Amino acid sequence: MAHIDRKWLAMLGIGMGVLMSTLDGGIVNIALPTLEKQLNTDFPTVQWITISYLLVITATMLGAARLGDMYDKKKLYMGGLVLFTVGSFLCSQSPDVYWLIGFRAVQGLGAVLMTALGNAIITEVFPASERGRALGMMGSVVSVGIALGPTVGGVLIGRFGWHSIFLVNLPVGVVAAFVVARVVPSLTPHQREQRFDRVGALYLLVTLLCYTLGMTIGQDAGFDDPNVSVLLVAAGGLLALFLWIEASVIEQPMVDLSLFRNLLFGINLLMGLLVFVVLSGLFIMPFFLTLVKGYPTEQVGLLIAVVPVAMGLVSPWSGNLSDRFGSRIISLVGLVIIAVACLLISTLNEDITPLDYVLRLAPLGIGIGVFQSPNNSAIMGAAPRERLGVASGLLSLSRTLGQVSGMPLIGAIFAAVVTTSAGGLPAGGVTEAPPGALVAGVNGVFRLAAVVVLLSAALAALAWRLDARQRRVREQLEASVVASVGED
Repeated sequence: MAHIDRKWLAMLGIGMGVLMSTLDGGIVNIALPTLEKQLNTDFPTVQWITISYLLVITATMLGAARLGDMYDKKKLYMGGLVLFTVGSFLCSQSPDVYWLIGFRAVQGLGAVLMTALGNAIITEVFPASERGRALGMMGSVVSVGIALGPTVGGVLIGRFGWHSIFLVNLPVGVVAAFVVARVVPSLTPHQREQRFDRVGALYLLVTLLCYTLGMTIGQDAGFDDPNVSVLLVAAGGLLALFLWIEASVIEQPMVDLSLFRNLLFGINLLMGLLVFVVLSGLFIMPFFLTLVKGYPTEQVGLLIAVVPVAMGLVSPWSGNLSDRFGSRIISLVGLVIIAVACLLISTLNEDITPLDYVLRLAPLGIGIGVFQSPNNSAIMGAAPRERLGVASGLLSLSRTLGQVSGMPLIGAIFAAVVTTSAGGLPAGGVTEAPPGALVAGVNGVFRLAAVVVLLSAALAALAWRLDARQRRVREQLEASVVASVGED
């Protein structure tokens, strides 16, 4: 009984840390309009409160997972938990937006250790007979965190101010650290000969930093500004250099590019990346609901939760459907639903009711829920069995890379459409534009998003055809082998 209690207490401690890190994303996104106003900053700069967090996670995700094979996972997880909790306190005390951006990067470094190692610790703590149940519960914790983030954030900001969205992490982090320290055993590393690809992580970080700086600075300075051009050209050059280093120089690279020789694996990973680029565009919805509709933050939080709640409700069903009908066709159906949803969102206007908003946004969550599980299954199914860990890491990287690259891109498109519609950049920045111009920005973003998703759907159709062709070839080979054996 004591053994059972101990492992479930370990689940509690690990789950609290993972819940805290997943809640944080939704909580902070809902706060962006408030933070822009109260920290006296502008639309391009306030995006960095989220971007800095995602940037650190994206650059270190695969490296953090590899560190878990090299060192004691418990110590690394505890380090991440402490970093995240301390970072949360520092965020709450930030005197201006630039300090907040820096402290969010500290939070991201803590979050990546918890996210990358949480499931690995649960896998080692629980026996094989209970592992599926335990990992399923961890998946539920992530879903609950994503769904509750906007609502909790809306209530906290409305009642206690923006500082509270970071202070709420302190008691959770302290309790989680106490539980993990007491009940999780030391976990002996399995592969001490592994190496952390510091060069690859650094190049990826600098590449994304140049790209995101170029995209956000360009929203105010214009994309013909020489500094913006230098940053974007540097990002392109560094990306090429990063791919060359990973493919040819590093003995144990962060990104194993040899997996992309499997065309189906690469196509499905690209489809997921494009969908998360589109999903990152939801960060502009709190600005629409706050600045155009004038809703209080509590109501904004409830409305923003529509998409993650719909995703959480549909995802388990889509997994069952993909097992029954095949992952290719279900992924394609999900993409079609997402494209239709983007077109529906592009019809938002100043006169919509909360119900109108829900009816336009819920299909987006449904579509993503239908698409994601089958696509993940197709990615993992296309990877060789001995490379499943690497494939899983690339899958996680595609999600965060889609978000960190998509957010400044969506922000730049939104700012450009708003500026054009308003007849020029307003004196106070993009968010000071008239409501009609802000609506035009939202509509323009999601019309373009529909085009991106339709491109992803075309890739899904191509993958379906390639998969069918490969199956026919395998069946013909098997038939010829059987026939030759029969003749013998």
